Amino acid sequence: MRKNVILFLVLTAVLSNICTAQQKPAYTPRIEAGPCKVKIDPRLTAQCGYLVVPENRQKPAGRTIKIPFLYIRNAASDSINNVTLFTTGGPGYSTIANYDSITSNFGFLQFGGFIAFDQRGTRNSQPCLDCPEVNAAIKRAYKENRSKDKLVLEAVKQCRERFVSQGIDLSAYNTIESAADISDLRLALKIDSLTLYGISYSGGLMLTVARNHPQGVKALVLNSPLPGYVNYEEDALLNYNEALNYIFESCETDSSGDAYRNLRARFKQYFTSINGKVFTIPYAEKNTADTLKINYTKNELLDAVIGRINNRQLKTVPFVMNELIRGNHAPYVKEVLDGIFAGNNALSHGMRYSVYCSEQIAYSDEALVKKQDSLLPWLAGYPFNNVNHAICDCWKVKPEPKTVKTAVYSNIPVLLLTGLADPWCSPFYNRLVKRYMPNSQLLFMRNQAHGASFVVDGTDFLKMFMADPYRKIISNTKNVIVE
Repeated sequence: MRKNVILFLVLTAVLSNICTAQQKPAYTPRIEAGPCKVKIDPRLTAQCGYLVVPENRQKPAGRTIKIPFLYIRNAASDSINNVTLFTTGGPGYSTIANYDSITSNFGFLQFGGFIAFDQRGTRNSQPCLDCPEVNAAIKRAYKENRSKDKLVLEAVKQCRERFVSQGIDLSAYNTIESAADISDLRLALKIDSLTLYGISYSGGLMLTVARNHPQGVKALVLNSPLPGYVNYEEDALLNYNEALNYIFESCETDSSGDAYRNLRARFKQYFTSINGKVFTIPYAEKNTADTLKINYTKNELLDAVIGRINNRQLKTVPFVMNELIRGNHAPYVKEVLDGIFAGNNALSHGMRYSVYCSEQIAYSDEALVKKQDSLLPWLAGYPFNNVNHAICDCWKVKPEPKTVKTAVYSNIPVLLLTGLADPWCSPFYNRLVKRYMPNSQLLFMRNQAHGASFVVDGTDFLKMFMADPYRKIISNTKNVIVE
């Protein structure tokens, strides 16, 4: 009997040691000082540098990466509490690149400290997953009137081969790893908890942090979020159509005259009728003398419309629709071509491919994606994203685990807001997030689109939430609906 007791105690001690060893992190995140790439008011306390972590946390002894951050606060503010961390949407864009300078009256400083944190693989990270080959391929396709899809696929293959030859693990650039980066930055900076602010894709990233690392999250602010657990590819054209319907309904209730009478029906009829048609326009690239004859289709015309569904140009959309229906394409197509030839140099395509391919494309049903064309012939064939199944077949990254496609259940307080004209992240997505997070409050902003403003008719709804995230928000303006 005594031997059995001793054996039991020995086994208990061994198992306890094993469990303790498993709980210890296999690596230690660290901070490396770096230059501040933003002009900062000298009255502020600032810390700039890189978070250094494993590229793949499943291989903690493997290669490391460096991710830039900027941490600012008023000298008198608490350095470990009341800190907001922001990372931008995309995916594929740099957060810090959004700022040229930060002064002492920077909005978020009224709530305490503020961190701008880039995502791994974006501009100024090491490594950076830029693919300049892709922009070059798109320009070439337009200049030579060749298949854009074919040339882009060739560029994607070249870009992938370049990264793989450098030993970069493309499957390690995903939402789960980025969420762990945010948690590690908090630990490395010795901050108790963070309010996480995300917009669009990074709204879904912040939800992942709340699921995987809830102990360090005080509250969430999600502006036009794209939750990772929706199948975006299967919704995208439906999202566009929803935003267009909001615009049509606004026109129908507007008493300003007959200029936009029957705009909904005329838009649908016209854009359905030009399916498969090819138009030609003379175009000269900026700072060049040569005039090219460039082919364009319905897709560029829809670019001119969808591209204006933003908070700055929303009111111009009905006018532009009318112009296009009347056949006045030239000024709007030239504007689209100017953007294409300028190139999207801020986007790190490789990082975007890794995230979308592992989290969205890997779980989307191509048959359902195409089903949208039959439902919405006026939008049929429109390339709603610059990542698709063909690109992901070339990029060859591992799918994220199935947990990424499950809803995030949490009691963390959340402020959700969205513009009712958002063409990318449907207001429905906000309701979906709210359903599983009972301490969330949802604001619908009238006459706004993606990235809605926190301040409407003189009321600062963010300030209201930050003062007490559990207190019910009251709207005194008809332009904000609270749910």
